[in-house]
Amino acid sequence: MKNGTSLSPFHLAIPVNGIVETERFYVDTLGCRVGRKSDRWIDFDFFGHQVSAHVRPEAVSRAPTNPVDGEAVPVRHFGVVLPWHDWHELSGRLRESGCGFLIEPCIRFAGQVGEQATLFILDPSGNALEFKSFRDPQQLFASGD
Repeated sequence: MKNGTSLSPFHLAIPVNGIVETERFYVDTLGCRVGRKSDRWIDFDFFGHQVSAHVRPEAVSRAPTNPVDGEAVPVRHFGVVLPWHDWHELSGRLRESGCGFLIEPCIRFAGQVGEQATLFILDPSGNALEFKSFRDPQQLFASGD
């Protein structure tokens, strides 16, 4: 891969408290598809990427935050960059579902290089997820220099 010309799916493993509530959240709330699973772990098709949730309640913890554009952003988080329309669709679906936002849907860095739509939610185990979008996808890695 050279300069992001071809993306490969990433794999991420996260600790969770339990399989049932994790599956319900990732499938019913986010719309992910289930891959392989057992009583101790479950794989999800997370927007084309593989997220494996492993039952390890003792490893679950809330991440400290850093200030970013006036918000307390969890230092440890993961997510996906969606097309503009898809981000707005997901944002509306999350709001309708009653899913609480850690950081409400908003436009970050408005009028600046890297302007983006973003929102943060927590899964049932407290793992922070960020969903973002760029009106101009070329701004994803823009440095502003």
